[in-house]
Amino acid sequence: MDPSNWDIFSGEVVGTALLIVLGGGVVAAITFKKSKAHQAGWVAIAFGWGLAVLTGAYAVAGVSGAHLNPAVTLGLAIKGDTDWGDVPLYLASEMLGAMIGAAFVWLAYYGQFHDHLTDKEVVGHLENADTKAIEAHEKGAGPVLGIFSTGPEIRNTVQNMMTEIIATFVLVIAILTQGLNDEGNGLGPLGVLITALVVVSIGLSLGGPTGYAINPARDLGPRIVHYLLPLPNKGGSDWTYAWIPVVGPLLGGAAAGGLYQAVFA
Repeated sequence: MDPSNWDIFSGEVVGTALLIVLGGGVVAAITFKKSKAHQAGWVAIAFGWGLAVLTGAYAVAGVSGAHLNPAVTLGLAIKGDTDWGDVPLYLASEMLGAMIGAAFVWLAYYGQFHDHLTDKEVVGHLENADTKAIEAHEKGAGPVLGIFSTGPEIRNTVQNMMTEIIATFVLVIAILTQGLNDEGNGLGPLGVLITALVVVSIGLSLGGPTGYAINPARDLGPRIVHYLLPLPNKGGSDWTYAWIPVVGPLLGGAAAGGLYQAVFA
């Protein structure tokens, strides 16, 4: 397909927003005490994100190609399926869509955010209801940052980077090789389902160490929204870690594109 600039912009904004509102939404549903899905667990998160990919990609596959992820865009450009001149528009549109989706999560769980962030068991003792920040969280990850972006269980730069590179490589090589068993004709709508299931598999198998960003826009866009939103006691946005779920997935996507050219092209 050869989408126009408007196709790329509209498709990637809408598709990525759908991805984030459903993906971030499942994390919010599990995080908040006053949510019917509270403590549903990691399997629910893995399937929730997989179905979020399915929804976003299926909705806009015929418009922009449904990259929804800068690492996928980079891999497709290296493969030769995406014009390098279109890459900046794809990346900007994915970032904007991710930020819009994150804002929608906040709106959908507005009451839960306020209740959670004024709960003494969550943020500690509050001297008064007007307290705006909890010092213990200011320099790191605040108590709801995980709804917006990822963070490591063990903070080790090399391991965290390698986890994101490997997980994203798996995602992108699975996308780039779709249809090779059908004379390169692609898989059509079935390809969207397969990609969604790959995301579920990555979450279950490789998501434990870092929360599997595997998508720079998915992590950075919502992290910026977390930083900007007027949430009480929200704590820090963990900017010292924020570069890893951007650089790692881009390296993983580039590696997948390079392997495709070396082995499959």
